[in-house]
Amino acid sequence: MQENHRMHIYSEELVEKSLWISLSNIQGVGSQTFCQLLTMFGNPTNIYAASFKQLLEVVSEKIASEISKGADEGTLSDSLDWLSKDNNHLITLADSYYPKTLLEIPDPPPLLYAKGNLSLLNQRSIAIVGSRNASVQGEKNAEAFAEGLCGYGLCIVSGLALGVDGAAHRGALKANGSTIAVVGTGLDIVYPAKHRNLAHQIAQHGLIISEFSLGTPSKPQNFPRRNRIISGLSLGCLVVEANLQSGSQITARLSAEQGREVFAIPGSIHSPMSKGCHQLIKQGAKLVDSLQDIVEELNLDNNASNTSLQSVNNTVPDNSLLKVMGYEQITLENLVRLSGLTVNEVSSMLMLLELEGSVASLAGGQYQKIM
Repeated sequence: MQENHRMHIYSEELVEKSLWISLSNIQGVGSQTFCQLLTMFGNPTNIYAASFKQLLEVVSEKIASEISKGADEGTLSDSLDWLSKDNNHLITLADSYYPKTLLEIPDPPPLLYAKGNLSLLNQRSIAIVGSRNASVQGEKNAEAFAEGLCGYGLCIVSGLALGVDGAAHRGALKANGSTIAVVGTGLDIVYPAKHRNLAHQIAQHGLIISEFSLGTPSKPQNFPRRNRIISGLSLGCLVVEANLQSGSQITARLSAEQGREVFAIPGSIHSPMSKGCHQLIKQGAKLVDSLQDIVEELNLDNNASNTSLQSVNNTVPDNSLLKVMGYEQITLENLVRLSGLTVNEVSSMLMLLELEGSVASLAGGQYQKIM
């Protein structure tokens, strides 16, 4: 390996970390191959020092040839620059911070890029996932459950996506709790861009991690790999809303395969966003309609603050209009018919209920009660 003159300004530890990155960027060196090389040679320094013949005992001729060329100087330089900045970290299988729960899954990532509080990697956690196109009620549920579970000392793990994921992270931050965002891009990219401010908050008060190298853009094939880390970090996975073909279904399946608990919130039989949860419940997921369902299943300490409990188990205001709404979408005309009130009375009440956050106005002139 030719030594880049810029490396002289970096510590030996950072240079060693950069070798992990360089090795992981070689095409064909996935998590299993990387672990086989580590088992054979001990660390990346020894792997790069191995002879071509020795490498062939573990990997193909093509991969052995790439390793024998030495670590790529461009990769090393970029990696060292990134690692030298405040709050940026690389966690490898050799580090004490590496999450113990990930060591239990079939294909643990050899390394994790990280921004934020590394101690969260070994805190008891629960995943909260769901649709990117969640309903207003779905986002409210995700935020409230996240806030409540933080009261029991759990770290909230999700994927920073729009919809349920973002709401779960916001709920944890609202509770001054812990949250980890596992992303499917390089950590120098924020995806989706709408969550740039949220990502900044998580980096400051929680943790963002990725197994993908810097510069990796959003690709569909990255997200199932990300999902195995979300489930692997967690004691269980709560699915808030999901259609039948969704990434949340993948995360729930991986959770079950990894021996984790799976929870699902039921919804309307007419909503596509409920069908995924209903299928999970049919397959054995625990039906959840209150925080206590999760607390009891995971045997959590019964010491949550009253505020946390109220955020999930709160009741809607004692209002005659709310009493007839139910939780499914409903038109103004049907509200007038069911309540016996005038159109003007119902319209005025709906406006007030929207302002206090009890009702959401939806497309097509429909309304929905929010928990």
